[in-house]
This record gives sequence, C-alpha cells and structure tokens, in this order.
Amino acid sequence: MPTLTIAQDPAADELLGRDPLALLIGMLLDQQFPMERAFGAPRLLADRLGVDTLSAEQLAAMDPDELVGVFQGPPALHRYPGSMAGRAQEVCRVLVERYDGQVSGLWADTPDGATLLERLNALPGFGAQKSKIFLALLGKQYGVTPPGWREAAGDYGTAGSRRSVADITGPESLAEVRAFKQEQKQAAKAARQGAAG
Repeated sequence: MPTLTIAQDPAADELLGRDPLALLIGMLLDQQFPMERAFGAPRLLADRLGVDTLSAEQLAAMDPDELVGVFQGPPALHRYPGSMAGRAQEVCRVLVERYDGQVSGLWADTPDGATLLERLNALPGFGAQKSKIFLALLGKQYGVTPPGWREAAGDYGTAGSRRSVADITGPESLAEVRAFKQEQKQAAKAARQGAAG
C-alpha cells in the first residue's frame, strides 16, 4: 500500500493510499478548489457515510439529493458541492457499468499507458490534462506502471518534476508544486495581456 501525503492529513492520506476510489474522487474534486482539501474530501465523505472504504456501487445507487446533502456538509466537500456530487455519482456509475465497481478495473488488464489514458479520458469530469495528471499519480506513487505510462502522461510523467499532485510527497514538494502552478498562472496571464494589448 502506498504512503501518500497529498492531503497533508494522516487520516485522509491513509484512505487515499488504500482506497483507489478515494484517490479517484480526490482527483475529480481537484479543480477550482485547494488541492489538499480536494484530496481530503474523500475522508470526510467516508466519515459522513459511516464507511471505512468508499463504494462505487453505494455512491452510484444513492438518491442524488441525499448525496448533494452529504457533499454540502458543513464543511462542503467542494466549492460547487451540487455539481461535484453529481459528477462523482456519474463516475461511480461508469465504474459499476464497465469495471464491476472497481477503480482498479481501469488498469487491471491495461496493455499500455495510452490505453489507460483513454480509459481515464472516458470518465465524466476527466479532461485530457486531469487524465494525464492522474496517470502520472498512479505511475509515480501508486505502483500502476503499464508500459509507456510516462510517455502517455506527457510532462506530468517526467521523473523529478514538480508539476502536479503526482509529485507531492510531503510539505516541501507541495510548496514546489504550488510555486510551479503560480508561475504557470502568471505566464498565462501575461500571454493573455500581451494578446489583448
């Protein structure tokens, strides 16, 4: 079982390390929301549901309004609890329909990184960038390393990089990833201003 330090909270990170669905939901929630809170949210979700491990079957079958209530908290599991509850439920339904409710089904019989990337891209809420980051996270920290996974993950798969959640192994690397993201935002902003001027 991998030892993760993404949420910077021992109980939340312990769940991420042993429950692939928790990790997948954390990745889903990692947008327009602080990274540590996104990856800490699955622990809150499990606690509120009174379970030790998240179940795709349980989440897929829940009454949507009830699930929204669970996501709303307080504290809310995301800045947009309603839409994210719906998206998490959609992901769980896909897992139930295609992979017997098992996140590991995404990679269990994967011949290569490109195939795994395609499967991730097919999940609701997983665009090209999020899928590459999650693939890099699986390869770098979760031991899921199909042939060609680094190439499929692009820059996120580069060994020693500090680009994304895939590279967070403690407070120091978290600070480095945060600094990289700030630089990217500044560069994008400067490019927009240059194009507008």
